[in-house]
Amino acid sequence: MTAAEGLGPADTVVVVGASVGGLRSVEALRAGGFGGRLVLVGEETNLPYDRPPLSKQVLAGTWPPERATITDDEKLAALGLDLRLGHRAGSFDAAARRVTLDDGTALEADAVVLATGAAPRHLGGTEGNDGVLVLRTLEDSLRLRARVLALGPGCRVVVIGAGFIGSEVASTCLDLGCAVTVLEGFDVPLQRALGPVVGAACGTLHTEAGVDLRTGVGVSAVRAPGASSGSADRDGAAGRVELADGTSVPADVVVVGIGVAPATEWLEGSGLTLDNGVVCDEALFAADRVVAIGDLARFPYRDLPTRIEHWQMATDMARAAALSLLAGRRDAPTFAPVPYFWSDQYKVKLQMLGHPDAEDEVAVVDGTLESHRFVALYGRGAALTGALAIGRPRQLMSYRPLLAAGASFEEALAHPVG
Repeated sequence: MTAAEGLGPADTVVVVGASVGGLRSVEALRAGGFGGRLVLVGEETNLPYDRPPLSKQVLAGTWPPERATITDDEKLAALGLDLRLGHRAGSFDAAARRVTLDDGTALEADAVVLATGAAPRHLGGTEGNDGVLVLRTLEDSLRLRARVLALGPGCRVVVIGAGFIGSEVASTCLDLGCAVTVLEGFDVPLQRALGPVVGAACGTLHTEAGVDLRTGVGVSAVRAPGASSGSADRDGAAGRVELADGTSVPADVVVVGIGVAPATEWLEGSGLTLDNGVVCDEALFAADRVVAIGDLARFPYRDLPTRIEHWQMATDMARAAALSLLAGRRDAPTFAPVPYFWSDQYKVKLQMLGHPDAEDEVAVVDGTLESHRFVALYGRGAALTGALAIGRPRQLMSYRPLLAAGASFEEALAHPVG
């Protein structure tokens, strides 16, 4: 078969990354009739699990860790996988479709799915301070929970970054009895994702719950316990977070939530185009018989190269990438999703459709921002770009067909809510 054709019955497909995207890819390939060899490689030793509960139910302790697992040994066995957990991919040759693992094993493939996701950004200068944590993996969530519980009620948690993960961690830690401070460099939380108007409304969720929210502040350093601070306040177990304005915040635990970077280091020299992720075409091909999905992939969304870090996007891309490989590059369908995202914080559920920009026009078409029960629409130029709701799931979903059809902002504003 040529590189433009679909998979054959004797082919081998290697899927690199065993999170939700990787698992859904192998499931979709089998469901689509692929009967060849399937190799699933994962850096962690855990069975594939969901990440959204890590900052909520698992951290809160309302779910045991195993409840976040999205498969089991019996289901994996039914897929007929060559499962390689506990192994990190070290390099890739796209032309040869060869994946080399950290133990030197070379996996030769007829097709490859790249699903290694993204890694959290760390705060420089905090190496060696075990009180400064990030939250990306199951182990990260359990480590944060254990530390908070060990320090007991009133534990001073400082969250750096008021994005979705930071906001969810702040909410959960507050419920665990912590005294929570959130530090955000932008003027309002979630400004880049939701814009200043809706971001400001989300900021009141923090303050109304009793969180000390400080926006427009820069973090200059995290000082270890006992380091000179010039403050009368006692250092916390993690030390003290020093701000650019000269003030500081004592902390028992510091959680860094300043975003993620696509995990492309192992793809350097692979022959793929890397630019804030793996650059793909409209059918998710990064090269012949090589597709990328999830946080790793940068694909044309409404004609603009875009990388979208949502759980639902990873699952949608997994199915689309499997279809692309099965059909072949010549006949693969265009991936044209309606992105969906949700976040649970302070006992409210925020849901978003589309992929708006911070500079988009915003119109509240149902409810009020102050009540934390509303629907807001986003528009750029003449186009509808997104819809967001808090406490209005049915009304929100009525805008999904409009986004799928490429409706105008004017059409969306005239659409009956719900």
